[in-house]
Amino acid sequence: MKPEYKRILLKLSGESLMGQQGYGIDPQRLNSYAEQIARVAQSGIEVAIVIGGGNIFRGLSGAAKGFDRVKGDQMGMLATVINSLALSSALEGIGQPARVLTAVGMFPIGEPYSPMCAQETLGQGKVAIIAGGTGNPFFTTDTASALRAVELRADVMLKGTRVDGIYTADPEKDPTAVKFDKITYDEIYNKGLRIMDLTATTLCRENGMKIVVFDMDTPGNLEKVLAGENIGTLVY
Repeated sequence: MKPEYKRILLKLSGESLMGQQGYGIDPQRLNSYAEQIARVAQSGIEVAIVIGGGNIFRGLSGAAKGFDRVKGDQMGMLATVINSLALSSALEGIGQPARVLTAVGMFPIGEPYSPMCAQETLGQGKVAIIAGGTGNPFFTTDTASALRAVELRADVMLKGTRVDGIYTADPEKDPTAVKFDKITYDEIYNKGLRIMDLTATTLCRENGMKIVVFDMDTPGNLEKVLAGENIGTLVY
């Protein structure tokens, strides 16, 4: 594999970790992710990861059910830590060193996150799994991913989803939806497309951070994206 990028920030969906279970972590899906990530890391690409927590608890949904929004978001942050520990365990189980860094102090569960610590981790050939979102309520893990990508000077932010790119409409609901191979940030705003929340999208746009949205659930797609194959949708 001839890598297109040297350092990446990979955003993984918490919901995707459920697999077919409907809740929690599907070991088969977790191990599939770990194997793909390990192959990429062992090829020499530096990999930082942010995982959502929607398979366990989503703060916004909790607030809709009566939870205090701040506490609900804090519960969501803890969910991302659980997912991060699971991925770290799966990676280490197949011989790929990983390190969990948390935006909120949780030693010894995870070490405190800082850009310097994360860059040091990447330089050692370890996967840096950054948990706890931004460490603040009212910010999504998409925004956390954008922030970490910019902080770590990643070459690209990869958003792994269950859909193979960005469409004119939800392809799971609209069979006439058309996929974009490439799309600019201006087009996303003008067309009202929501690939991420607006805070995350704006942060990437203002800092010139490219995004590739692709289907992470198909084994091998991560390597194809990094090899420069026309997989997913490039946002620039």
